[in-house]
Amino acid sequence: MRWFKRLGLGLVALLLAVALGLAVWDPLTARPPEAQAYTPTDVRIARDAYGVPHIFGATDADVAFGVGYAHAEDDFATLEEVLAMTRGRLGALTGADGARVDFAAHVIDGRGTVDRHYAGLPDDVKRLFTAYAAGLNRYAERHPEEVRLTGLFPVTPEDVVAGFVVRSPFFFGLDGVLGNLIEGKPLGIEGGPPIPANLRTASQPEPLRTAAASPSRYFANTLLGNGEGQNGSNAFAVAPSRSSDGTTWLVSNSHQPLRGGVAWYELVVHSDEGWDFAGANFPGSPYPFLGHNRNLGWTNTVNRPDLIDVYRLTLDEGGTRYRFDGGWRDLEKRRVWLRVKWGPFTIPVPRTLYRSVHGPVIINDEGAFAIRYAGIDRLDMVTQYYRIQKARNFDEWRAAMSEQGVPATNFIYADREGNIGLFYNAMIPDRPAGFDWRGILPGDDSRALWQRTLAFDRLPALVNPASGYLMNANNTPFTAAGPGDELDPAAFDPRMGVELDETNRSLRAITLFEASGRIDEARLKAIKFDTGYERAGYAATFMAQVAGLDPRGDERLRQAQALLARWDWTLDGRGQGDALALKILRPANRIHYLRTRERPDVRAILTEAADHLETHFGTLDPPLGTVLRLRQGEGATRIDLPLDGGNDTLRASTLWDVDDDGRLSVRHGDSFLMFVAWDRAGNVRSESIQPFGAATTRPTSRHHTDQAQMFVEHRLKPVLFDRQAFLATRPRFYRP
Repeated sequence: MRWFKRLGLGLVALLLAVALGLAVWDPLTARPPEAQAYTPTDVRIARDAYGVPHIFGATDADVAFGVGYAHAEDDFATLEEVLAMTRGRLGALTGADGARVDFAAHVIDGRGTVDRHYAGLPDDVKRLFTAYAAGLNRYAERHPEEVRLTGLFPVTPEDVVAGFVVRSPFFFGLDGVLGNLIEGKPLGIEGGPPIPANLRTASQPEPLRTAAASPSRYFANTLLGNGEGQNGSNAFAVAPSRSSDGTTWLVSNSHQPLRGGVAWYELVVHSDEGWDFAGANFPGSPYPFLGHNRNLGWTNTVNRPDLIDVYRLTLDEGGTRYRFDGGWRDLEKRRVWLRVKWGPFTIPVPRTLYRSVHGPVIINDEGAFAIRYAGIDRLDMVTQYYRIQKARNFDEWRAAMSEQGVPATNFIYADREGNIGLFYNAMIPDRPAGFDWRGILPGDDSRALWQRTLAFDRLPALVNPASGYLMNANNTPFTAAGPGDELDPAAFDPRMGVELDETNRSLRAITLFEASGRIDEARLKAIKFDTGYERAGYAATFMAQVAGLDPRGDERLRQAQALLARWDWTLDGRGQGDALALKILRPANRIHYLRTRERPDVRAILTEAADHLETHFGTLDPPLGTVLRLRQGEGATRIDLPLDGGNDTLRASTLWDVDDDGRLSVRHGDSFLMFVAWDRAGNVRSESIQPFGAATTRPTSRHHTDQAQMFVEHRLKPVLFDRQAFLATRPRFYRP
């Protein structure tokens, strides 16, 4: 009898579990929204010799429709993942890593931001996103066999805009703060100098955040980034006064993952409404993020000001209210279901979200912490990116920039009139005095709750310096144009949190520019592809520690030291010790870049590098190109090529995976690269290159890896931005 009762209870429990599972089962609960109709007036696509799409349209919206369709032809798999993220369904597509991204999207409240503000976007911006979504839907409708997630299509313009909201704050480190709070780890050091005593109160309960010895990898290996806290980029601009022939130069050299949701996709657009632009975007964007039009251009590098503030909340005994200005407020609470793919199943996982007046709240074993960050609850970036593309001169471009929609990233600018400029773009909070903004802030005091950001003209900027050049390599903006042209850090309030550190790339770029005299095209390319380390900064400190290490009778360590003593401080693949130097300088740079207080274990780093090289290559000194590889593709399109450069060299091979054969397959570093030149008459020409090809995820396409050989050989291809020059190649046009 008891056995039957237990069986009955078990069946009831099973039925309840099944009912709950069906109630939240992704394929059943996913309901696609109603598609917003868009019928293109006239849109045509043509491909150049390297498969790069040139999209022509009667209207800007027509062009956006074509951008969506062309990108889907080349990389639908990644686009689908980006769109799944905007719906909180990436976990149903990619598993646990995707579910973490979904959780972050819920924490940020990306969909809520869009719901609150999308209607207020300008009509032309909404048309652009409506048309782009329609282009994606057109492709999905024609190729249903490629759709992996039921109910995802048709997508809406709101879905596309939500992708901007979710991804933007991860470029200035919100993923690290969220990850450390979720895992209960210490928070890392943010940008800028300490707050002087006269600008903070001595009564603040917690002084400084402690640096994380091992930064959170909660969002590692997701489409939001590289998971190791190392975004980079180089950017150069050269004025006519410094070039050998009066040319104005702009060099765009972004360092991004080579694959995935923040990998570059090259395109050229032409609209009869005056939108002509060549550059590159990320999956999920209707327009390029960097590049040039006929009159001007820009590129970006990641900057790292203090754009995130964390507040400790005081909760009541029930944990449902928090103290604020002497009273109590209800802690907002919301349940969400994360869908996690597990084998053939999709498992529903419940999570509770919290929010205070400050922003999202994470509760861990240490307490409740609220987060406030640049661009919170704003959509303006989608308008700003569009406006600057259609600017016709410096004044129009700067006016569009002053609207401040993009939360962070440096902009390096050049134009046909010979102007060059570096703009430290960031939505820096307008923080009042009285608090240590580098520390954990009191969550019960409204005076610590900033409401505005500083105006664009309050931020560091340097226009047309006497040196005739500008550069940024993720270093402080105060060093941008060489000795005599530096900005004065004392002129900027420390509450802004502007970073003060240098990278090897910035030190090296200044050295090379200062030594170059008049700069021609060949010299500019030599600077960009330089593989050297300066004997200064963290690299010099670390190499001195290696040289001073006592090998304690370890003959192999002594041999490694001797090899590194002969190293010529370049990673060009032609000298001794390149592979060993590559391996040991990466962890040294990581510690420096992440601003941790972690001390490098020199012996362990050197031992690990020696073990790896001897195990897989039988020597401490294999050729660099044997070890460092560019790998991609299958069958006839597969490439496996030698690379040069390193983790913090101007020729950047930043991050890599260790393959089974011990070789290092680069996955992050030099990605989309563009040289733009305006001659004395103001005529523009440009060249570009990608690591692989236009069809990144199409192994059967001849454009899957057709740029790789040129990429490893430091060669570029023509962009053919001019309509007539492109039409002269007799391309084949088709309508999406």
